Amino acid sequence: QVQLVESGGGSVQSGGSLRLSCAAAGYRYSWDCMGWFRQAPGKQREGVARFHRDGSPSVADSVKGRFTISQDYTRSTLYLQMNDLKPEDTAIYRCAAGCPTTKYGVDYTYWGQGTQVTVSS
Repeated sequence: QVQLVESGGGSVQSGGSLRLSCAAAGYRYSWDCMGWFRQAPGKQREGVARFHRDGSPSVADSVKGRFTISQDYTRSTLYLQMNDLKPEDTAIYRCAAGCPTTKYGVDYTYWGQGTQVTVSS
């Protein structure tokens, strides 16, 4: 059984930093197709950063230059380093695993419960 557990969320002021972690248990595949998504109240889910099927990373234009996705194989953990946070980054952040149907699809197989990130101005 696959479990994804996020941590590291919290409340910060604009310009601050947070590092989110996603601990993966029972996920026996490679680290391809793992990613971070966020959803703010009243808005659609947005892909923030992900590793694609070929292992290449990508980040959304809205966070490019501020957010970095990385992984630690030895600890089975996916990270999202978030710098220069802005109020518009406020959302619930969830990690996902299991390749979607298309390269930028959102139909991942496994999802974590999410962690709240709140950025105040």
